[in-house]
Amino acid sequence: MMKAYLLVILSIGASPIPASASVDSPAPKGKLPATSANEVISFPSGALTLHGELYRPKGSGPFPAVVYNHGSAPGMISKSAFDVLGPLFASHGWVFFGPYRRGQGLSASAGPYIGDEIAAAKKQGGMSAAATTMVRLLETDHLDDQLAALVWLRSQKFVQSNKIAVAGNSFGGVEALLGAERGRYCAAIDSAGGAQSWAQAPELQSLMTRSVRNTRIPIFFFQAENDYDLSPSKTLAAVVKEAGKTYELKIYPPYGNDTGEGHTFGYFGSSIWADDVFRFLERHCIVRR
Repeated sequence: MMKAYLLVILSIGASPIPASASVDSPAPKGKLPATSANEVISFPSGALTLHGELYRPKGSGPFPAVVYNHGSAPGMISKSAFDVLGPLFASHGWVFFGPYRRGQGLSASAGPYIGDEIAAAKKQGGMSAAATTMVRLLETDHLDDQLAALVWLRSQKFVQSNKIAVAGNSFGGVEALLGAERGRYCAAIDSAGGAQSWAQAPELQSLMTRSVRNTRIPIFFFQAENDYDLSPSKTLAAVVKEAGKTYELKIYPPYGNDTGEGHTFGYFGSSIWADDVFRFLERHCIVRR
């Protein structure tokens, strides 16, 4: 039912949960340091009050940190991803901050849900109107919310303010690239950004291309081979390469049983991608050359 809703009604950017995933999905195997339980915090975004989930390593820090951007799935579905990713990052010595943007999750009351806004635009003006609305919201309201989360995180004493990375999956991957252009991050991780929307939304292609061309930080692009569309990662990596900037691109083997599950690889496939992601973050955020 959820997958049908996301694909038929929106057809743009959402992240259904694979049947194999659960809130208790484990972090990669091996002995990992103890982490604190998650904390729910509030932070301002303009006149709005938003909420997010915070995981941090044991101790007073300061620690490197990541702002993690969720996708467009409705309700509290993103919490399942945060419940997996938060302990994973904290166990590797990173503060994990998962802010809920307006209209979603714990910030549902702060504004309209982006999926409803896109669906309304599609009903009124077709796919072109839906794509235009999607791009407008991602580069204005939702980018504002991400940058507000960054401001809050940077002000915390337990965070190394010059060692904050940005990451995200699906719509969150798009947001990670927009944040990479506008925020003062040390690196960006884009998992499947725009994979459901790329072919249908030339405006999104232009927006993401501009962002990666303008950003000055290293970007790691990755997707599972059975994701909806590998063009975003491959095309954008080529743009970064042409600009002479630092990047990595990795396409992993298929994940799950279909494209919907493949699209959630950035959330639930950490036992496969974690070593690559943390090596990238270590190289570009911790070890300064």
